[in-house]
Amino acid sequence: MQKLSIITPVFNEEKMLTIFFGHLLNFQQQITNYQTEWIIVDDGSRDATPEIIQKLAEENDFVCSVIFSRNFGKESALFAGLEHSLGDIVIPMDIDLQDPFEVIFSMIEKYEQGADVVLAKRSSRNNDSFFKRFSAEWFYRLNNKVSSIRLEENVGDFRLMTRQVVDEIIKLEENQLFMKGLMSWVGFKTAIVAYERPNRTEGKTKFNYRKLWNLAVEGITSFSTVPLKVWTYFGSFIALISFLYGIKIIIEKVFFGINASGYASLMVAILFFGGVQLIGIGVLGEYLGRTYLESKRRPKYIVKKVLKKNDW
Repeated sequence: MQKLSIITPVFNEEKMLTIFFGHLLNFQQQITNYQTEWIIVDDGSRDATPEIIQKLAEENDFVCSVIFSRNFGKESALFAGLEHSLGDIVIPMDIDLQDPFEVIFSMIEKYEQGADVVLAKRSSRNNDSFFKRFSAEWFYRLNNKVSSIRLEENVGDFRLMTRQVVDEIIKLEENQLFMKGLMSWVGFKTAIVAYERPNRTEGKTKFNYRKLWNLAVEGITSFSTVPLKVWTYFGSFIALISFLYGIKIIIEKVFFGINASGYASLMVAILFFGGVQLIGIGVLGEYLGRTYLESKRRPKYIVKKVLKKNDW
């Protein structure tokens, strides 16, 4: 019998754990041809989440848990889940039930037809705010224009991966993680399953707009150097315009006696070029910061405790 690992990173999800567990038990009764393990990665929760996880792990042999020493972020928690998984196929899921169990049957069907990776793609974003829909659309467009890898639009972490795919991902040594990019970067034969994403049943999302913005910047700078190249080209263009404008001023002064523009135009030019330089330094700083953090070779996460009873 083949083995299926379901991975759920959690942070302060005491309300959702038992609800998700009930849905998982129902799913297990339906999928009789796969042996299932549930890997819960606690990302430094400060509520009763660790205690609930420990109880679930002690009472159920198929429940495994990884408890972090502090909050390291969802990307690190997802990577930890992949590292601790043992299944022939592995499926990361959100604990909020916005990744429906029903979709897994379609994903397994694609896997049995020969796919190594099966992406669960949202058929629409009607439940999201206008700003979130707009920003997501432009992130995918921009990323796929400048990045060395293509991200399928409206696809999150919810996907099926074979053991071979997971093993290749966990070989990657970088500690600044953008998991959507890493899971796409390894390649392999990929299929897509469309689904309608339901609303969250309990609790609140831990991703605010600031975190989503940081994740987007992380994604673009992880797999593309185009932003650095853009400033090289832009700087060359500005230098050319400045050179031509300088020649124009010299000609006007020498041949026509026309004085150069005064204080207002000078201040506009100084402020404009100052702003351009600061933006360029900021882009450079993003890459330099990533290099600095990677050079420290710190671990992606620190495990406080592992509760694992299954003997796969």
